[in-house]
Amino acid sequence: MNPDNLTDLLQKGFRVTLGATSALVESLQDSQKRDENLSKMQSDFGKLTEEWADKGAVTELEARNFVDTLWTQQAQSANSETTAAGDATVTTSAQSVAEPEVQADVEALTAQIAALRAELENLKSSDSNG
Repeated sequence: MNPDNLTDLLQKGFRVTLGATSALVESLQDSQKRDENLSKMQSDFGKLTEEWADKGAVTELEARNFVDTLWTQQAQSANSETTAAGDATVTTSAQSVAEPEVQADVEALTAQIAALRAELENLKSSDSNG
């Protein structure tokens, strides 16, 4: 097996999983999306996986851009502190670069994921018991 094909296969699998997770979160938040996604799942699963792969690629790109932005902001603040200090020693403390509303969004999403996990576990345990 060609290593490039394996890498492409793994990357597509990751993107399909990321897209499916994103679609699941949308479905749980919006009943109209839920009905739309369920009807898509019943029609053509191959087409659906392609849509998930595309959605996963977009989500991956957005996440990568977000992380790059945070790194750039952190590097710029470090450079400005270095040039302002000159030869003097500067002591700094680590602080979050994220804005408060971004931090709140991340915390809300983390809570939603935890709730989804708990719900999935409950569904799994009820399926195995029933």
